[in-house]
Amino acid sequence: MSTQTKIALGGGCHWCTEAVFQSLKGVFKVAQGYVSSTGVNTSFSEAVIVYFNNQEISLDVLIDVHLHTHKSTSSHSMRKKYRSAIYTFSETQKIKAEIILKALQNNFKDELITEILPFNSFKPSRLQIQNYYYNNLKKPFCETFINPKLKFLLKEFSTNTNKTKLKHLEDEQSKT
Repeated sequence: MSTQTKIALGGGCHWCTEAVFQSLKGVFKVAQGYVSSTGVNTSFSEAVIVYFNNQEISLDVLIDVHLHTHKSTSSHSMRKKYRSAIYTFSETQKIKAEIILKALQNNFKDELITEILPFNSFKPSRLQIQNYYYNNLKKPFCETFINPKLKFLLKEFSTNTNKTKLKHLEDEQSKT
């Protein structure tokens, strides 16, 4: 039985989403770019494909992290560019994602707007902006928008975080 699988996730800026999932144990690749689905969702929106070992990190944890690291309960004017979605690669994965999403709704006061959509196609980001966070740790965007999400991971999903990758944040927190 294969333990390597993938899921595509969208919700906010793909620089943020990429950094979040690159910082988790069990994730061995994150492809940053734009994903399209089918039907009314054929336009591309910012997203990542997360390649992971399901023996090291579960789909449940990945979806939970995803919901907590973007505005999964609020609709806003940029939703076409930042579609809150879980893009599935099979009917089995879709069913599992639906069950997970329904169970996780109990952890949120407001209704989740995240959709479960079939994956259709992917366009990678240009090379210059891939791996954005880990190539630009000190950029104001990273410090302002990405670091708070990664600090949240360290606090709320500490058993799932790659402490080596996030050592710079742990060191920073220990100084305060």
